[in-house]
Amino acid sequence: MAVVYGVALWRGTSLRRAFPLFAILWAAAAAINLWVGVAHAGYSLAEELPIFAVVFGVPCLVAWLLARRSA
Repeated sequence: MAVVYGVALWRGTSLRRAFPLFAILWAAAAAINLWVGVAHAGYSLAEELPIFAVVFGVPCLVAWLLARRSA
């Protein structure tokens, strides 16, 4: 989040406009984490989905709140 928002501020782009890019990149990273948990660590998808929700949801909520506040 810091990298995406830092580049956005450096380029003069609003954080609201940078948020979707962060959310897409973070969803991909969280999905990879989910895949590793299911494919390599031996967890079931049902066990990994709550972890995915936290790993994806909490940082996205914080990023959304920061983007919303910066307007």
